[in-house]
Amino acid sequence: MAKAIGCISGGLDSQLAVCLLQRQGIAVLALHVQHLWHPKLLAEDEKPAGVRAVEARGVPVRLLDAAEADLDMIQHPQHGFGKRMNPCIDCRIWTLRRARRLMEEEGADFVFTGEVLGQRPMSQHRGALALVEREAGLEDLLLRPLSAKCLPPTRPEREGKVNRDALRDFAGRSRKPQMALAAEFGLTDYPTPAGGCLLTDPGFAYRLQDLVDHGTPTIADVELLKVGRHFRLLPPPGRSPAAPGRRPDGSRVVVGRRHEDNLRLEKLFQPGDVRLEAERMTGPTTLLRGDASNENLEIAAGLTLRYGKAKPGEVHPVRVAPVGPGAPGPRILEARTADDALAQRLIISPENPR
Repeated sequence: MAKAIGCISGGLDSQLAVCLLQRQGIAVLALHVQHLWHPKLLAEDEKPAGVRAVEARGVPVRLLDAAEADLDMIQHPQHGFGKRMNPCIDCRIWTLRRARRLMEEEGADFVFTGEVLGQRPMSQHRGALALVEREAGLEDLLLRPLSAKCLPPTRPEREGKVNRDALRDFAGRSRKPQMALAAEFGLTDYPTPAGGCLLTDPGFAYRLQDLVDHGTPTIADVELLKVGRHFRLLPPPGRSPAAPGRRPDGSRVVVGRRHEDNLRLEKLFQPGDVRLEAERMTGPTTLLRGDASNENLEIAAGLTLRYGKAKPGEVHPVRVAPVGPGAPGPRILEARTADDALAQRLIISPENPR
């Protein structure tokens, strides 16, 4: 029996690739890479729905954490970015190299993916498919079951380990062929196309670029980008030219948008951060990371009130609590609610270029 290693993203295409090969009696071992850029924050030990669906078909899944590699790729993309900050080709090469290693360890015959020719403009045209195959060391051993008939036969097809006639000739961006094949296999619960990588989201990509511009990001920094409203604070007077022309000093304020954000923020505080909440008023949890100067604390407190129920210009008490061992105890700061102009000037978004 032939054995294959499948790169499983969790989307419909990779599920269909698994189904096509299973129908031929090929044993499948799946590899799922856990990237920093998954749009949904998963609970501890929670797996993406697509991975659970593959496991339900009797396919064992190996999980691989790519967080450190992801950070390196967005800082040093060997093959450039797509439209945003997505180093898609570098990411495919990295994943396929790990799949090749697993293939060798398991004595498998080939590697396969759910890629469709022409579906993605950067990473799934013919030149890119050939490039990643070559640089991953998988020339002639990488099968794309959904587009196999549009591509040259691979070694497992020529050797009869895979029946090429039972594969597909999908190409382009239409999802209708995949949806028809999903119905054939009885697949009904699968994610909608696109939206699988936060790096293609304009708002997230802008925040990430801002983060990279201010130093070397950490995994914890990236996780924080997924939560709330983000602001860059201006440096105190004397450090740089006077406002409004001053550039941000690197200190970041994150204000929860809703109750779920507040709960998620609770798990993201690190030693050195400051936690702020309005006293005697419903409002968000706020995180200040960076320079906890009096001016920055006042701005962070004002933003906390701004996104609570306080009106611009009103003064209200805000609880300020430094985080970490040996940090001073909480104190109350009488702060003035930030106005809309300040909030818009500091917020990190594509509409507010630095």
